[in-house]
Amino acid sequence: MIMDWERLISNKRLGQEELHYKRKDDRTEFKRDYDRLIFSAPFRRLQNKTQVFPLPGSVFVHNRLTHSLEVASVGRSLGDDVARRLLRLHPELAGTHISEIGDIVSAACLAHDMGNPPFGHSGEKAIATFFSEGDGLKYKEMVTDGQWQDLTHYEGNANAFRLLTHQFAGRRKGGFVMTYSTLASIVKYPFRSSFAGDKQKFGFFLSEEDTYRKIADELGIVKLADGRYARHPLVYLVEAADDICYEIMDIEDAHKLKLLSTEETKEAMLAFFDEERRERICEVFTEVEDINEQIVYLRSCVIGKLEHECVEAFVNNEQQILNGEFGGPLIKSISPRVYEAYRNCMSLSVRKIYQSKDVVDIELAGYKIISTLIDLFATTAMYPEKAYSKLLLRRVSSQYDVHSEDVYTRIMAVLDFVSGMTDVFALDLIRKINGESIPML
Repeated sequence: MIMDWERLISNKRLGQEELHYKRKDDRTEFKRDYDRLIFSAPFRRLQNKTQVFPLPGSVFVHNRLTHSLEVASVGRSLGDDVARRLLRLHPELAGTHISEIGDIVSAACLAHDMGNPPFGHSGEKAIATFFSEGDGLKYKEMVTDGQWQDLTHYEGNANAFRLLTHQFAGRRKGGFVMTYSTLASIVKYPFRSSFAGDKQKFGFFLSEEDTYRKIADELGIVKLADGRYARHPLVYLVEAADDICYEIMDIEDAHKLKLLSTEETKEAMLAFFDEERRERICEVFTEVEDINEQIVYLRSCVIGKLEHECVEAFVNNEQQILNGEFGGPLIKSISPRVYEAYRNCMSLSVRKIYQSKDVVDIELAGYKIISTLIDLFATTAMYPEKAYSKLLLRRVSSQYDVHSEDVYTRIMAVLDFVSGMTDVFALDLIRKINGESIPML
């Protein structure tokens, strides 16, 4: 089976499949997706969620919100450039939604981190290990094997899909009522948790598997096995935008925080270019005295270079992508010299950034706070009749089904509640529960 662009790009909305009415403005349905996301409360909460470094003091570094906005910007460029190239290759697609790929990718980029819990990736690890290694082991016999896989492989990507599609109490059918193509474009790992393996990655919980199957069938996404699909082609562009931004922006942030010297930073970024381009860039440096502005200029050049390379990689591998046979992220299919420079940045990040004291400290704090909250509220959901449980349940919004008769549903409701918290809210709640912070009367 070969995927078809006309079918893959659909503006049908989940939960409003039969609704047809004339819009009162000129926005495309995919631009409406973007607007719904950017004005939503879960998106706004990203401003107080850790990206890599602790939330800023005197030096501003990226949080999940600024990262998502930058990824959306790069994603739009990738999508627009790919759309232009595809229309030249396939003129018969003129008049279809193919020209709106940039809008779809930018909306999906906005949403790609909305399911991440507080404290960066350490939050995901804390949830998974609470069940696989911690006090959460006591719930293993209360759920099915498949449900247990969801809990012990807990994944922010799967939670983003849940957040956008799950019918929480008081919400309209279909979650955010997003278009099928935007929803499919955020599912980086289109398979259930039983396929997660050692990488701990999967794209949807069992509770949303039927929803993803419905979307995949509608869009004609290749099915590889029961519970496993090929990626929607636009996932590769969303992933590329994320890969470009987090790696290069982390390098810039590390320079601001003096984890990397100016010489290290310039060397890492100049390696993306041939000798002639390096000389032109260095000529600009002589006109810009401020070191940070030099790095900003260099960073913009690198992002532009990687964006161009990823567009080429996508177009050159279009047939494999449509066949569901493309084996890896676009960033690995760019020209060897540029990819080598990217890999060097990754290595530098691991050595100098991700293992730095501040980053490790936030991960340690995240583990403790997340594990404690899940333990408290899961116990509360299991034993709601206890006096202390009744008190704690008053802190849980009515949209979360913590009173369900099904144990898996109750636990997932607790995880929805905790993963939706900001770093500051989670820390403040722990302090209040522990009696370390009492509201002044």
